[in-house]
Amino acid sequence: MSGKVGIKVATPADAEVIAEILTKAFSQFESNYTPEALEYVTPRAEEIRGRFKEGPIWIALVDNKAVGTVSVVKEPDWLYIRSMAVLPAAQGHGVGGALLRAIEKCAIETGVETLFLYTTHFSADAIRLYERHGFVRGRETTAEEWCGTPGFEMWKYLKTDVGSRAIGS
Repeated sequence: MSGKVGIKVATPADAEVIAEILTKAFSQFESNYTPEALEYVTPRAEEIRGRFKEGPIWIALVDNKAVGTVSVVKEPDWLYIRSMAVLPAAQGHGVGGALLRAIEKCAIETGVETLFLYTTHFSADAIRLYERHGFVRGRETTAEEWCGTPGFEMWKYLKTDVGSRAIGS
């Protein structure tokens, strides 16, 4: 990868490419997921189209090629981050960080002070990315809670006062 990472807000027309990114990114962990959990993290384009009603979805581009995606759902007290994925060939090139910065910008602009996500113990590179960007580990989740694949919560608390910068930015 040689180009600069750009982030765009996705539209329902991008659902197919988002589904493809999720499938390619999570397939490397297929043996660690239960079939139900793998199906959950790799939704089909039809399901992704429905998610546009729940909150924004972003696509990361390098050299005009889609290489990553993430979405958020606004909950009463936080932004729930879901479906964060970067194509294996694009990992380690700043794509994940650019997606997280887009989420933080959205949170600050809407006055949300807390970011929240679930991850799995085997997603070591993603965990390191989240921790580098100021996320802390929270409660362990059980296999029963999440389609037979245990993991844990991660949280990031932002400072949203006018003129302040988010922690870790």
